[in-house]
Amino acid sequence: MSAVAKHCTSVLEPLRTALGPRLGIDPRALGAFRIVLGVLLLVDLIAYRLPALVTFYTDEGVFPRSALAEVYPTFAAASLHAISGSAWVQGILFAIAGCFAIFLLVGYRTRLATGVSLLLLASLYARNPHVINGGNTILLTFLFFGLFLPLDARWSLDGGRRHQNNRRVYSVGTAVILLHFVIIYATNAVRKYQSEPWMSGTAVPRIFHVEEYFVVLGPHLTEYTTVLTAANWFWVGLLSMSPFLILSVGRFRIALVLAFGFVHLGMAATMRLGVFPFVMIAGLLLFLPPRVWDRIDGVRRVGGSSAFEPITRWIESIRGGEPEPEATTLPVIGARIRRGLRGCCSLVLACVLLSLLVWQLAGIGVVDSPVSDGELADASWAFFAPNPPDTSSWYVLEAELESGETVDAADGGEVAFDRPPDAAETYESALWLEYGLEMRNLGETHYEPAAAYFCQSAEFDVESVTIHHVKQPVDSDGAVGDPTSNERISYPC
Repeated sequence: MSAVAKHCTSVLEPLRTALGPRLGIDPRALGAFRIVLGVLLLVDLIAYRLPALVTFYTDEGVFPRSALAEVYPTFAAASLHAISGSAWVQGILFAIAGCFAIFLLVGYRTRLATGVSLLLLASLYARNPHVINGGNTILLTFLFFGLFLPLDARWSLDGGRRHQNNRRVYSVGTAVILLHFVIIYATNAVRKYQSEPWMSGTAVPRIFHVEEYFVVLGPHLTEYTTVLTAANWFWVGLLSMSPFLILSVGRFRIALVLAFGFVHLGMAATMRLGVFPFVMIAGLLLFLPPRVWDRIDGVRRVGGSSAFEPITRWIESIRGGEPEPEATTLPVIGARIRRGLRGCCSLVLACVLLSLLVWQLAGIGVVDSPVSDGELADASWAFFAPNPPDTSSWYVLEAELESGETVDAADGGEVAFDRPPDAAETYESALWLEYGLEMRNLGETHYEPAAAYFCQSAEFDVESVTIHHVKQPVDSDGAVGDPTSNERISYPC
């Protein structure tokens, strides 16, 4: 080894020693991350989107391809799901996506499964951008960065028993995904500091009175203002500590991961946020150090088997116990090509991370947005900051019958504009909630496909449908003033 090489090694080794525990990822964390991503893809596809396939992804629904092409022409051109407005075509695409999600879950052709899942999910989201939230876009970024990570390092059909070394995986890919995750939290912390409601402790109590978001345990907490105020400050403080997910090691990092995980589980138990809380928990798995995985792996079941031995046995049974092929020595030209590809991948990752960072910095006003008014101009993950919602809103569907009588188009009952007993029940699902929230500030032309859909889906003969958007201001103590109605469209059937 030359003197220069020895000097470089002596300089870089301490740097690697310092950065490895902070920007490296345990291979077992990568395996768990892959499994959770596969599960989340299936849940998002089957539990959330499949029941609403006709409503949100066909020409018979509330957002036909003609509306997509008018509002989001780029998405219409890029989305594979926009090639047809038929339910059976969408069903086939859903089935293909489900198969590749299963492949990702079990680690079969992992990189291919990750890439196809990414493309199909992006295509699905582009088909109807009105029914996605921040959790969905973060899931997309995780799949993208997963292309550059050895997600088959543990508990996969691809890996089998090939990877027995538990050394951290340390690469540009691991550094980028960890930095990306922390940037999401850190920029959100800055947004909180820019917010008067968050800095006065009234944001969370106020948000809990926006009833359409809250389900399960959420409605039961609205009266506990002191607890909600404490939650406000705890969340702001925790977000402020997010850089220490990378800067710290050992027990302090573990404590932070557990704290963030606890908060996201609380979100899942109180709010209708789709897969968002669980996507964030998946990302937190990557920060767990080897000592946690050693402890988990050391848990003994009856008979002394490892906690993960059932997973290993199941994977081996599927593989049929076939031996792993021995690694072969690549020719020099092959090694050079691999090094070149790794360099290109590192450059791509760095550029993508920089782009995401610029979007977030633009969102908090640090830099000017590269896009003044476009489809990606609002790409920031704001999450109720800096302006938490201060109105609760719902929709009233007024149907006029042939007799001239008006009834509620949803259930045929009396039309009522009063605040409903449970605003969350006015939205059938998380997708309907996202759709309703997205439509609040849009013009009449955006409501025409929805009105046509309600005309067709009504269980009685309807002459016309009128869509009203009703909203009522709220503060940390509850509703303020009377509801006000705004007619968005009156559509002849």
